[in-house]
Amino acid sequence: MIRLQRRDFITLIGGAATAPSLLWPLAARAQQPMAKLPTIGFLGAATPSAWSQRVAAFLQRMHELGWTEGRTVVVEYRWAEGRPERFLEIAAEFGQLKVDVIIAAGTPAVLAAKQATSVVPIVFVGAGDPVGTGLVASLPRPGSNVTGLSSQAVDTVGKRLELLRELMPGIRRLAIMGNVDNPVNVLEMREIREACAALGLELDALEIRRTADIVPAFDALKRGAEALYIAADPLVIANQIRINTLALGARVPTMHGLREYVEAGGLMSYGANFPDLFRRSAEYADKILRGAKPADLPVEQPTKFELVINLITAKALGLDVTPTLLARADEVIE
Repeated sequence: MIRLQRRDFITLIGGAATAPSLLWPLAARAQQPMAKLPTIGFLGAATPSAWSQRVAAFLQRMHELGWTEGRTVVVEYRWAEGRPERFLEIAAEFGQLKVDVIIAAGTPAVLAAKQATSVVPIVFVGAGDPVGTGLVASLPRPGSNVTGLSSQAVDTVGKRLELLRELMPGIRRLAIMGNVDNPVNVLEMREIREACAALGLELDALEIRRTADIVPAFDALKRGAEALYIAADPLVIANQIRINTLALGARVPTMHGLREYVEAGGLMSYGANFPDLFRRSAEYADKILRGAKPADLPVEQPTKFELVINLITAKALGLDVTPTLLARADEVIE
């Protein structure tokens, strides 16, 4: 044990009093707030449970790139729960929080974020047609605070129609349901209208804007549509079980662009693998947090597409799915 004589103690205290610069800097440094961690605003169109795989894919890639949630980066999650009117509110909140980058999926959410800020970098995940809807000036040179990954939803309309005709070779009349307040749905509906005209198929366009429009839209199926093409949209995501139940009740097969709809009882989907897109969006976030500008990061296309078929729904509708089509599927739900 170290013992101090009384005179040594007094000398020590006196020295500290005459040399405060030796102690005060330490106290000042202790009182200084910790530096703010880089912050990502994650705008989810659906719910945490519905997007659990997407969030996990994003965080896993961030971790691989050297970021750990809560330690080296903060992720502020906000969920619109299928209500597009929440997008602008959430985007404005991210502006108040002064996030360093916003991750948003789907064109309506990205348009809202772009409206809320022209400064904060925005990375979109799965925009259907980034150039056609005005999100970016071009794919190689986005030209603003927005960049990300396309889902090619509009470009793959023909493939979905081809798969539907393979399942139902004698189909003559098709219906398409889309939220006409979503610019990608409008483009998708126009694309399928042109494709049907070239194939000699009749087409019924079922336009929706809110949940209350869904049941009346199904009434229009009584005109004789033999299948229903459903354009992906947050409004549809929020009502996917209702839509699939109504379609099953009307005995109408459904074609979708996202696997989630098939997992919820739809018949078939073909589209980009969204967990993979979210994984790759982490690479954009990483580059931006390290100083890159969105305008200099080219928009990328999907590299993984998947065909998913729900055999339970097919059997309920009395449809025979050919072995050839089943063999091409990436996943069969049975």
